[in-house]
Formats: sequence, structure tokens, C-alpha cells
Amino acid sequence: MESRDKRKKFVALAEARTAKAMQSIRIIGNLANKSNYEFTDLDIQRITKALEQEIKDLKTRFQSSGTRSRPNFKL
Repeated sequence: MESRDKRKKFVALAEARTAKAMQSIRIIGNLANKSNYEFTDLDIQRITKALEQEIKDLKTRFQSSGTRSRPNFKL
């Protein structure tokens, strides 16, 4: 695959996947509605810690070209 084709594929996938991740984070934010949901400070800490860890892992993967999978999130 030509370098230009790889770049175009990367840009298309990166834009789509980033937009999807951002939308998912916004939807998680909807859980903050206390009239619909009950949660604790510990729940919030666990959610934000899991998301922050994924961002940290993402940065590491781009820096080292390594792969790492994590188990699904559970409260």
C-alpha cells in the first residue's frame, strides 16, 4: 500500500473513531442526571479513572507502536 493511501486510510478511520469515542463520552455524561440515576462519588471516580487510563494507554501505543487490550469496564 502506498504511503499516501495509508495516510488517507488513517485519517478517515481516525476521524470516524474519534468522533464515535467523543459521542460515547457525551452519552456517559448523560448519566450525571440525578433525577434519572443514582450514583456515588466512588462510581464517578471509577468511571473517570477507567477513561483516563484508556487515554494514557492510547498515548503509549502511539509512542511505542505496542498493542495492549484491557478487560471491559465494570463498576
